[in-house]
Amino acid sequence: MFKTLANIFRVPELRNKVLFTIFLLVVYRIGFHVPIPGVDQQAMEKAMTKEAEGSSALGRVASYMSLFSGGTFSQSSIFGLGIMPYISASIIFQLLGTVVPSLEKLQKEGETGRRKIQEWTRYVTVPLCMVQAVFWLATLHNMNMIQPVFEREMSLSFWMMGVFSLTAGCIFLMWLGEQIDEYGLGNGISLIIMAGIVARMPNAIGTLLTQTSFSATPDATKTISLGKLIFLLASFVGVVAGSIQITQAQRRIPIQQAKHTRGRRVYGGSRQYLPLRVNHGGVMPIIFAQSLMLFPLMLMGWASGYFQNAGWLRFLNDQFSRGAFLYVLLEVMLIYFFAYFWTTVQFQPKEMANQLRDYGSFIPGLRPGPRTAQYLERVMIRITYVGGAFLCVIAVIPTAIAHLLSIDWQVTAFLGGTGLLIAVSVALDMVQRIEANLMMRNYSGFLADAPGAKGKRIKGRQY
Repeated sequence: MFKTLANIFRVPELRNKVLFTIFLLVVYRIGFHVPIPGVDQQAMEKAMTKEAEGSSALGRVASYMSLFSGGTFSQSSIFGLGIMPYISASIIFQLLGTVVPSLEKLQKEGETGRRKIQEWTRYVTVPLCMVQAVFWLATLHNMNMIQPVFEREMSLSFWMMGVFSLTAGCIFLMWLGEQIDEYGLGNGISLIIMAGIVARMPNAIGTLLTQTSFSATPDATKTISLGKLIFLLASFVGVVAGSIQITQAQRRIPIQQAKHTRGRRVYGGSRQYLPLRVNHGGVMPIIFAQSLMLFPLMLMGWASGYFQNAGWLRFLNDQFSRGAFLYVLLEVMLIYFFAYFWTTVQFQPKEMANQLRDYGSFIPGLRPGPRTAQYLERVMIRITYVGGAFLCVIAVIPTAIAHLLSIDWQVTAFLGGTGLLIAVSVALDMVQRIEANLMMRNYSGFLADAPGAKGKRIKGRQY
């Protein structure tokens, strides 16, 4: 492995890409610590810590959005919105591409259509940034986190500076991601999100070490024993290994190419495979499900102001707290729903069957056209059931361990959930890109030094 890392810096082009990517990620982390003028950072840190410990609606919203902003909302920086508005705009255009004929036509035009849709995505990102910035600043204003001098004498200036700062920060992050795409290594937006996830790991490790008792004598201030620590480390390794296996897992459909004769020569007839990912929806089902899970608690928080002594409201509030039975059950149902929904949006069996027929390929034993499309749809429904089950397990593991073992959720969050899946998928994508660059220049990859792995490359796991 160390030899492979050395080979990366022996190739000038690959070395420049790696260094350029690291430099832009460092710029991103520096900008995250630039605060918005007028916000009382100390008051905000205390309030957000209290909200997160109480697992209130605002605490959940802050912890969820911090996943895409690169840290916590304990300080309001110019990168406070993160890259979330751009992701929301991209999801909007992806969904509209299935119902709007003009967008569907653009998607089929290849690189030209993709660039046009990306340009429209940038335009839509700006108003989304401004709307989210107004809501976030209004929340800070209602919680009395604005410095008095800005609230009394510079009210309009604060709103203008805050909205433009948050909008400019998001647009700058979007530009950084595009620069990494073009001149760096890997998907820029994904790398920025991954950098924000990894940046939270030192705080989680510090919290884990602070709450762990390494002595034989019991300590009431430390809730994690040495056995729990070993269990957490083993669980982390196991969950990461399982995430890699399922992320790479594929259902390979055999494809036979038809033979055709030109003169005295026979062409075609080769046998290939059509890879269908087991987890075709990726991390999107968990993102949609966890986003909707924020609304019940927000609704109950609003209703508690009108029905203060209602027993049914207290029951629902307890059941929708993190780790409760009803909360977990509803989250699992939403993950399964969005796993099938997102697969339906992304996977088009009829179009794939038509492409196979146009290229003179077919699945052995099936007629080209509608029969092939029905078979592909049936296979995708079955493997999506397995992929959805995997997503449910990954989403529930942090909550279950935090609830059953009384461990801080900031620590158990790295045992699963959206952050782990994003980090694993982005890391695998980067390793594959490095592998491709090294193999293209006759260098051995990361797996070349492993026992019995001579000449092997990273491939999808076959099921």
